Amino acid sequence: MSSHSSNPRLTLHDLRKLAATRKLAMLTCYDAAFAATLDAAGVDIILIGDSLGMVVQGHDSTLPVTVADVAYHTACVARGAARPWIIADMPFGSFQISPEQAFANAVTLMQAGAQMVKIEGGAEVAPTVEFMVRRGIPVCAHIGLTPQHVNVFGGYRVQGRRAGAAGRLLEAARLLQEAGAAMMVIEAVPEPLARRVAEAVQVITIGIGASVACAGQVLVLHDLLGAGVGKRPRFVKNFLQGAASLQDAVGAYVADVRAGRFPGPEHVYPEAAGN
Repeated sequence: MSSHSSNPRLTLHDLRKLAATRKLAMLTCYDAAFAATLDAAGVDIILIGDSLGMVVQGHDSTLPVTVADVAYHTACVARGAARPWIIADMPFGSFQISPEQAFANAVTLMQAGAQMVKIEGGAEVAPTVEFMVRRGIPVCAHIGLTPQHVNVFGGYRVQGRRAGAAGRLLEAARLLQEAGAAMMVIEAVPEPLARRVAEAVQVITIGIGASVACAGQVLVLHDLLGAGVGKRPRFVKNFLQGAASLQDAVGAYVADVRAGRFPGPEHVYPEAAGN
């Protein structure tokens, strides 16, 4: 299947130029048909997320997902979408042993069609990020609520509220930027802290339950379509409700992100209130 788009694939340089003029719209995707739909609707960045473990494979977390799983779905998406920048998730266990292990697995994902890999974690993964970037692998960091740490966190909880946590998150963002990360997902962090992080770094920041101040936003595609599994997070909005088609729903998301209408106050977390 070929994409509906006739535009060339976006580059990091293109994304930086776009981010200087408007917000970037990012969605997860796992197959060629939806990739073509996202492409036609104007999505800038597609993430082949390890969320596929939950929404595609039916697991109760992202932990069972393998590099082979992500590589397979990355190849599908790359064949379906011609314009969007493509990011592949580094799944649990694929980068924690050593930078060399991380690089080898990232190569597999890049050869499958990714232009960048995403790695969860804070200051502890900065040396691994630097190792990969120095060897030609563009990296998107992922801080805040990192789903691969669900068992450490005791569930999917908002991060950055406890004493000292805000300072650690800001320091992690700084270290990851210094390590060479070109993009940074900020997930489930109180809005004032997410705003501080977005304003403190020069990399492209992508929010999810974070702040409209981020350079872009991301959602899991199934959540955007009202087909998510389990408890619906605060940051989710069903864009299919009232839309005439899947492409119209995705197009509404893209328009709302670009215009700064999404996320609204109801989709982000206040500093002190419970989640």
